[in-house]
Amino acid sequence: MTKAARPTRLAKALREPAAPKATPLDLFQLAKRLWLSGERIDIGALAERLKIGRATAFRWVGSRDLLLGEILWSMCETLMTEAAAQASGQGAQRVAAICEHAVRAIVNFRPLRQFVRQDPEYALRLLTSKIGPVQGRSIERVRELLQAEEARGALILPLKVDTLAYLIVRLCESFIYAKVISDQQIDVGDAGLAIELLLSGRVEGRNG
Repeated sequence: MTKAARPTRLAKALREPAAPKATPLDLFQLAKRLWLSGERIDIGALAERLKIGRATAFRWVGSRDLLLGEILWSMCETLMTEAAAQASGQGAQRVAAICEHAVRAIVNFRPLRQFVRQDPEYALRLLTSKIGPVQGRSIERVRELLQAEEARGALILPLKVDTLAYLIVRLCESFIYAKVISDQQIDVGDAGLAIELLLSGRVEGRNG
């Protein structure tokens, strides 16, 4: 009786469906689910769960700070998009309404509140400085909003668009994180009014 030939690796591969390989997006989605449930993000643990090397995971995300920054931005971006979809009006009123809606949504977003409460200093660095993408991308979104309102003739910008976009985002941050920054309890409902005043107010009697 002829002994059956030992199957080659190719033969095995053709008969056995290959297990799907993890991707950077898989790592991001897993990390996001864990963050939303209040768990600490550990890249080594993520790599183990996805059956990839730790070095590969770090190569994909860069660092824990950058990964968390992308998670935070994905949350903020969604809330900002929803705010834009629900806002009415035009010009300064529309910009103010979108920003106020976004501020309220972010303030009331429980996973973000928990994240800030656990380590306020670290959270604020990620959310309001250049070490994370949230502030820079928020400024870009506001800049695009201002330019759109200006382009359709609904808004005359009182300052350069870059200056206004930066000021509006910083103003929103001051409302969102007032308790953490200075232990102040302020009404987030005033955020829209403050932005509308910034965009449509007049300054009299300035020289030079």
